[in-house]
Amino acid sequence: MPPDWPDWCEKFGYEGFIRLEACEGCRARMMIGDRLFREVGEVCWAPGPRIADCDVAGVSQQVLSPIPVLFCYWARGADALEFARLQNDHIAGVIRDYPGRFYGLGTVPLQDPQRAIGELERCVLPAERGGLGLSGVEIGTHVEANRFDGRDHDWNLNAPELFEFFQAAERLGAAVFVHPWDMMGADQMRRYWLPWLVGMPAETSRAICSMIFGGVHERLPDLRVCYAHGGGSFPFTLGRIEHGFHCRQDLVALDNAINPRAYVAREDDGVVTPARFWVDSLTHDADALRYLLKIFSDERICLGTDYPFPLGEQQPGSLIRSMDFPDEVARRLLVENAEAFLGLRQVKE
Repeated sequence: MPPDWPDWCEKFGYEGFIRLEACEGCRARMMIGDRLFREVGEVCWAPGPRIADCDVAGVSQQVLSPIPVLFCYWARGADALEFARLQNDHIAGVIRDYPGRFYGLGTVPLQDPQRAIGELERCVLPAERGGLGLSGVEIGTHVEANRFDGRDHDWNLNAPELFEFFQAAERLGAAVFVHPWDMMGADQMRRYWLPWLVGMPAETSRAICSMIFGGVHERLPDLRVCYAHGGGSFPFTLGRIEHGFHCRQDLVALDNAINPRAYVAREDDGVVTPARFWVDSLTHDADALRYLLKIFSDERICLGTDYPFPLGEQQPGSLIRSMDFPDEVARRLLVENAEAFLGLRQVKE
């Protein structure tokens, strides 16, 4: 995120935006009104300390992306766009200042699809065409209800209002990284950090099921999407999801009559067809990662770290390196699959 920004609440005339308060030790408090959201360190805005962490961990290249609380989907579209542009300009500036070290994913005001498409184009077009040269964008698992445009309900990612955005992402060759935020049921599970431990995996499954059952992946076969945290609870409830598809097609197969298992990896006569989308490797569990390889194949799992936050992998890549994969598999998981998702190498079908 940028090291500072205007007081958006004062500028736009309504509450809800994050503001930064400097505190000791090169740290800052992220505040929503008078409530502390999170205290963060300089690695959230300063490239130098971030590069130092990468060097210690043996990471030669890193993908920068926004902190999800800064999506601001609840705000007016024009206001969220202004904040998005500031974040995207910052990420692009870091990439420009440290060539070869970073790639970037931007953010867009998804509550306003036309503005989102415009900013997506600005993000991914090269500098010579007036763009920022980013690899794509990060989006949330849903778009929460917007108090300003008359919507009293959320949009899941299958919402017809969002399809043109995904079309644009496919047309532009933009990578789309889906990260949970605004977790369902958070008000009912305030203790024990349950929104992060329970809500986030459910949010990611919500997004995947919405994209599959809504026909987005079917209608846009070249759209490159990666879902965070190993796909959340989706891989581990796929049997239940598929069973529901078969036993209640009247409720499930409303917009796409294709079995959801058709979108994960399959093997025919010894030939593995990879899944139709990517997930990251952030499972914190060797058995879970082995299962992901079975579900998605070793060509659709990218190294995920959640750096620099507590739920992340403290030594990036350590789980993959600990599992004695063949060298070519480890290299795909650590490097090559991310390159394919980002559009830096040809995707294997």
